[in-house]
Amino acid sequence: MLLLADKWNDYEIIDAGEGEKLERWKDIILRRPDPQAIWPCENENKEWKDVHGHYHRSSKGGGQWEFKKKVPDRWTISYKELKFYVKPTGFKHTGLFPEQAANWEWIIEKIKNAGRPVKVLNLFAYTGGATCAASYAGASEVCHVDASKGMVSWAKENAELSNLTNNKIRFIVDDVFKFVQREIRRGNKYDAIIMDPPSYGRGPNGEIWKLEEELPRLIEVTKDVLSDDPLFVLLNSYTTGLSPTAIENMMKLIIQKEKGGEVYSGEIGIPVKKDSLVLPCGIYGRWEK
Repeated sequence: MLLLADKWNDYEIIDAGEGEKLERWKDIILRRPDPQAIWPCENENKEWKDVHGHYHRSSKGGGQWEFKKKVPDRWTISYKELKFYVKPTGFKHTGLFPEQAANWEWIIEKIKNAGRPVKVLNLFAYTGGATCAASYAGASEVCHVDASKGMVSWAKENAELSNLTNNKIRFIVDDVFKFVQREIRRGNKYDAIIMDPPSYGRGPNGEIWKLEEELPRLIEVTKDVLSDDPLFVLLNSYTTGLSPTAIENMMKLIIQKEKGGEVYSGEIGIPVKKDSLVLPCGIYGRWEK
């Protein structure tokens, strides 16, 4: 199933192709690499050159921004009632993945329609898009966990921007596995789990993470922190070569086998304004009771 993040006003993909995408972030136009935009396009015309910032990849890895117009240190964009700070970072990202709005909509609907308190655990939670969505939807508590202190601070600011300061949100800087294992020992349970694990990363103490090696164990350990009446589990991935079916199979064997319910998977994408194509932006797997 292909889900589209097509309800944005402050963000759009103007054009895409030749390994790049041309985006509008409110009033700022950025040009960034995108490995999925492999189709041909005229990306050297005036529209592609008249940008605020262009991220150039280096043949040695990484890259750097070329700013052609003045860009604020950071600025705010809105998705309905939610607000987020964005800024160009040294790794081409802006601190927000707009395609995840397709999942935010689902999270909000599930929590609002639950008819009961819902305690949410958000793992590899980055700058808190899903945290804000869950809290806005009325979650009784959201626990936000990420190994990066800087990302957790950014997430706190996003929660403040979205007027969620008075809601119950715990912000935790920790290695995900270690945190979940401690929660299991403490007997803490969650009704909903959101996971957006990186392809590769390091924990706060140098722990090495490789998704293709760790994903089954991650699903297994998080299953054990689900409550007796769980609502959903959402798993996102941007790992090249990992298919939605593989995620679905793992969730069926590990979660559905014990908890029942339904499992399904697919892609998420964003429409391209110029030619009505869809830029694929990742995959997801969902389990729901």
